[in-house]
Amino acid sequence: MTLKFRLLAAAALSATLAACTVGPDFERPTTPASAAQGFAEGADPRFAATPLPEGWWRLYQDPALDALVSKALERNTDVREASANLRRARALIREARGRLFPSLSTSASANTNQVGTGQNAGVGFAPPEPLTFDFYQLGSDASYEIDLFGGVRRSVEATRGDALAAAADLDAARVSVAAEVARNYALACSSRLQADIARESLATQQRTLDLNQRLFAAGRGQRRDVANAELLVAQAQAQVPQFEAEQRAALYALATLTGDTPASIDAAAAACTTPPRLDNAIPIGDGAALLARRPDVRAAEARLAADTARVGVATAALYPSIRLAGSLTIGGTSPSALGESNNIGFSLGPLISWSLPIDGAARARVNAASAQADARLAAFDGAVLTALQETEQALARLKAAIEQEASLRDAAKAAEEVARITRIRFRAGRDNALQLLEVERNLLAARASSGSAAAARAEAEVSLFRALGGGWENAPAVQDISATKRD
Repeated sequence: MTLKFRLLAAAALSATLAACTVGPDFERPTTPASAAQGFAEGADPRFAATPLPEGWWRLYQDPALDALVSKALERNTDVREASANLRRARALIREARGRLFPSLSTSASANTNQVGTGQNAGVGFAPPEPLTFDFYQLGSDASYEIDLFGGVRRSVEATRGDALAAAADLDAARVSVAAEVARNYALACSSRLQADIARESLATQQRTLDLNQRLFAAGRGQRRDVANAELLVAQAQAQVPQFEAEQRAALYALATLTGDTPASIDAAAAACTTPPRLDNAIPIGDGAALLARRPDVRAAEARLAADTARVGVATAALYPSIRLAGSLTIGGTSPSALGESNNIGFSLGPLISWSLPIDGAARARVNAASAQADARLAAFDGAVLTALQETEQALARLKAAIEQEASLRDAAKAAEEVARITRIRFRAGRDNALQLLEVERNLLAARASSGSAAAARAEAEVSLFRALGGGWENAPAVQDISATKRD
């Protein structure tokens, strides 16, 4: 009756005290009301307040880009690392949750023992023979920590917050990788475009040089005009290898982003001659959707929740802890003796421990955990402001890039028309070689500027999509590779 009473009393105590959880409960931080509204730079017909679609890169309707992004989301090394960190964080939840349940351990031993070594020899009687015998033992220990003040439950909350942050970090890696693939794809296409423009300009300058050389040979031109034409040819020639090198560099980056060696160049990306372009209004949504979607904001909130729970863990350490412990042992000099009841021994009882907070160390740990939570709150507020700032900046820069591209494209068309007319007048003898060379120089510069503007516009579009934080939704499964299980 005494043992039964102790068990019932311990169970009642556990159920009563486990309902107490010290420390602050997490409350989702508030954000400024203005943060949920539309963007200041979004009031433009080139942008739409409709939600950002999943897989924003599909808006370009470019199969080559779609394939590259999908491959990168599966195989990119940064994504794989973030995926492994998430698996680790989820495993730590299970480890922390295991402290809510009793632990059980078992043991078994078989020993040969010897007693008596003849130490009485020479004292008037014969030394005894040593006694040798075998001893077999089975044991089992069980313990259960009563979560008096919720320290274990708070630790489970903390690991859940860590796992949510790790999941958001994985999404952030996906956002970054998708944007980098799109950026390098656009760079490869625009570099090819600029190289083609430079080659066309080189061909044009070469024709002008040939014309001036023929006129000089016929006595109708001057050596200075030939030298100026040679200068333009050399300048055009110098641009071609630069753009070709930039294209190859972008292709190498694409290969690495998709988990391949740099030499594994994607043929479709190498053949692209025009950077991707969106003809319709770009969907950008509003501030509320942005903050709900951005992985860095979600990660900051999850880390705040985790560190708020750790304040409870540190607070619970200020109070006593009770652990119910029990052990069962069976021993005998033969295996058959293990089944005899008189060889069974057990122990059962509570173990109370309390590190008295007289030195201030435990209270200091609570203060440190509270300060850490305050820092996480500041980080969350910073993540919210940064998300809004980056989006507004990306919108402003994209608007400027679109307008610049349109203006420089018109300028290039005008320069081509001026050059066409000047060539006709030059052949007719109505314009001199200096006028033609000046027009050709302006045409070369206008074409180069137009190509650079197209590249800047494409990069500004990708920067906007990166700032909007999309691309992680319904991502393909990551190709995880085990470091310990190799074929």
